[in-house]
Amino acid sequence: MSKSTPPSVEAPATARAGRERVLPDHVRRQNRALVLTSLFHEGSMSRADLARRTGLTRVTMSALVGDLVSERLVVEQGAREATGPGKPGVAVDIDRTGLQVVAIDLSAAHELRGAVVDLTGSVADRIAIARPAEIDGERIRDLTERMIDDLLARATGRVLGIGIASPGIVGGDGTVIASPNLGWADLPLQASVAERTGMPVDVSNDADAAALAERTLGGAGEDFMLIKIDRGVGGGVMVRGELVRGDRFAAGEVGHVTVGTDGGRVCVCGRVGCLETWASVRFLESRMSAGEERDLVLREAGERLSIAIAPVVGALDLPEIVLSGPAEYVGGLLRDSAVETLRERTYLHDDVSVRMSQLGDDAVLLGAMALILHSELGIA
Repeated sequence: MSKSTPPSVEAPATARAGRERVLPDHVRRQNRALVLTSLFHEGSMSRADLARRTGLTRVTMSALVGDLVSERLVVEQGAREATGPGKPGVAVDIDRTGLQVVAIDLSAAHELRGAVVDLTGSVADRIAIARPAEIDGERIRDLTERMIDDLLARATGRVLGIGIASPGIVGGDGTVIASPNLGWADLPLQASVAERTGMPVDVSNDADAAALAERTLGGAGEDFMLIKIDRGVGGGVMVRGELVRGDRFAAGEVGHVTVGTDGGRVCVCGRVGCLETWASVRFLESRMSAGEERDLVLREAGERLSIAIAPVVGALDLPEIVLSGPAEYVGGLLRDSAVETLRERTYLHDDVSVRMSQLGDDAVLLGAMALILHSELGIA
């Protein structure tokens, strides 16, 4: 789906004629990202079409595309069909199937997931490893590293990098500051995986990654909140097309917000009555297994969810909420109850869209892929 393209940055006129390769590095990086973003969202184009689309000169575009072809990020696809006088241009596009990403999703309720994903969003290969019955940080780390090694060996194309989506609070340098569901605290995951593999690595919160995927691949607008419900509950907030991280990298983290004043169950974080104890998959399954009525459990989960997110919708004036998680739990009654409660608890927000993610069960895996698209190619 086409996205708005950021403004181009040109060198001064005196620097353009024959000296394109001496552009300042930051200008070249921005123009490079502009070209790759245009191709990613709009498909193959000639150099002339790209120049018109981005506002860059043809000389600049010729140099940029030449470099991208040399870097094996862009491929030439042959001459386009002539539509007027003159020689038809040669179409170029990102190498969508030759470039791949190793994507890791550590947020699922019962398993650790990994995949080799190409730039079409297609999964070339995948792995699922059963999550240990007890929270064991060292064991989960070991399983994650083995899964990464296995997927790197299975890749059939050029791997751009490794994207890892982890539940919990993840710092800007890829350190997992706190993840109660994984048993991790102050774990420099990004640095350690990069050192082990020699590959570019990007580690981010799972809900943030899913929100990035929804924006990049799923057709979401510039302003929305994504709620990820699986083993835990987390949120990613997008404002004006940019992820909101927050001062403590915890923006959108509603899973450990206490919802209500009526007590509740003890959460894995040690607090009582957190949203996770009402709406996470493992708590939903635990209550149903104990004989509680399914419809009641799901309706209550939706109600508590909106108690947590209604203030966010009101404060940021968000037009859209995207729900991501197992459809058998998150869709239907839970969603309907969330919509009803959200309407009751917000003002002037009766038209807020509350929908399921377009990306299905692979939303977080595709988010891990989108992390690498963003960090390595500048694709937004």
